Amino acid sequence: MSLLIRTVNVIGMGYIGLPTATVLAENGFRVHGTDVNEATVSAISAGSVPFAEPDLAAHVERAVRSGELTASSRPVEAHAYVIAVPTPFLEDRTPDVSFIEAATRAIAPHLKGGCLVILESTSPPSTTEKVGRWIRDLRPDLIDDNDSLTVQLAHCPERVLPGRVMVELITNDRIIGGVTPDAAIAARSLYATFCDGDIHLTDARTAELAKLVENSYRDVNIAFANELALIADRLQVDVWEVIRLANRHPRVNVLQPGPGVGGHCIAVDPWFIVDAAPDLARLIRTAREVNDAKPSWVLSKVRNALAGADAPIIAALGLSFKPDIDDLRESPARSIVAAIADEFTGGRVLVVEPNITALPSELKNRRNVELVALAEAAARADLVVLLVDHRDFRLADPSALGIAVDQLIDTRGIWSRLSR
Repeated sequence: MSLLIRTVNVIGMGYIGLPTATVLAENGFRVHGTDVNEATVSAISAGSVPFAEPDLAAHVERAVRSGELTASSRPVEAHAYVIAVPTPFLEDRTPDVSFIEAATRAIAPHLKGGCLVILESTSPPSTTEKVGRWIRDLRPDLIDDNDSLTVQLAHCPERVLPGRVMVELITNDRIIGGVTPDAAIAARSLYATFCDGDIHLTDARTAELAKLVENSYRDVNIAFANELALIADRLQVDVWEVIRLANRHPRVNVLQPGPGVGGHCIAVDPWFIVDAAPDLARLIRTAREVNDAKPSWVLSKVRNALAGADAPIIAALGLSFKPDIDDLRESPARSIVAAIADEFTGGRVLVVEPNITALPSELKNRRNVELVALAEAAARADLVVLLVDHRDFRLADPSALGIAVDQLIDTRGIWSRLSR
């Protein structure tokens, strides 16, 4: 059964859901956004954005003003549903699909035969099929005489970079995996209205794994760079110079090391593959362990640098998981700052993060942590730990700030290279 799509309900108004809803609203659809966070709903209803993303605010304001984008805490009846909710992992690193299940249960009463349900959330293999099983259990009236679900199900994983979401939603290729071929075609008709990139059709399970592979590939390569940094440090060799020279080879492109890996994708998605095949995913698991261990190594460098200090003042530059954004999810810098604050309770931790106006709760509640400007942090600190290569830091001159080489731990290499 086919259905002309005119209305879309996007479930989850976060970093992916809100931009997707906005782009759809600007391309001829009447879109309703649903989110359990009342503050998020209120912000969107007022035409504003509850997080930082370049260019998004103007698009949201226009879409809300035109009436094409609305928001509330409850789903509504629509021709198509896009589920864009978080998929974290549990303490044992197994996938947590409870938000997807909750979203499915919320939309189930509103579903009609022929409507389209798209899972955008990055998911373990077979999750889209699981959504179908949940719908069958909740709505047996949507099962036809051939025991087939009359709702079309597809997986279309997001593939955008924070800070460039409004550009890459339109320009990037998309993978669409249908539980059935007809579902994939139906989903393509929706995304083709705004996606200028190529749209590649496959089955749902392949689409799910492809997204996980993209981020796991990057994680493995980052792990190589991070492990190389540990080796170079032991050998008292400049890792940045080693990588620069190695990359002069025409077929070598070593990435840059850092304090770990953060964000909701690269730091999470590889574990979904490990969970799906724990006996086979040995390299992927090891890469995750290497990257997860890097914050502890940074803390050990801080501990060694401050050996014997009674009440040190430590400047921590950066909290977000990548440069020039306010997204702190799974950020290694965030965990490093918390660990430093706990380690040096008698001292002070001066956090410099130009993309936020208030510390996250777990840092705000520590009495020895404060958010300050770069110049103040540099003037007061006994030790400076550079954790994120924000533009503000890249453009700054550490010598002009009064930061000496022997009081600097540069996990991104942007100032270490300048001081050689």
